[in-house]
Amino acid sequence: MFCEKCGADIPEEEIFNHGGKNYCEDCYIEIISVPQACDPMAVRSARLTRERLGHQGTEGLLPIQKKVYNYLREHGKATREQVAAELGLEPKELEKHFSVLRHCELAKGLKEGNRIYLTVMDAASK
Repeated sequence: MFCEKCGADIPEEEIFNHGGKNYCEDCYIEIISVPQACDPMAVRSARLTRERLGHQGTEGLLPIQKKVYNYLREHGKATREQVAAELGLEPKELEKHFSVLRHCELAKGLKEGNRIYLTVMDAASK
């Protein structure tokens, strides 16, 4: 059988079914474990972990997460589409990295009118 996401040939006993489709283990995990930006427990966990490790600012982030953060810092605010296009990221990939920034209390969403922007958190907004 083949994974309906990546096309990998997988033995029948290693297939994961979700929503009536067959997936390999990696694709299945990716589908069911989508990070959510608004997750109070993830924020708490990130805060405690960063405190324990002594991380401040962008310490401990992946290079791409630092790029997203720096882009937002330089531009003040930007739509998801602008950030994704500028950094060459797929929307899903950007969402994953933005969620980490949100959990680390480094970035947030900002609604102005009917538009939602991504921006950095400042000390006053925490």
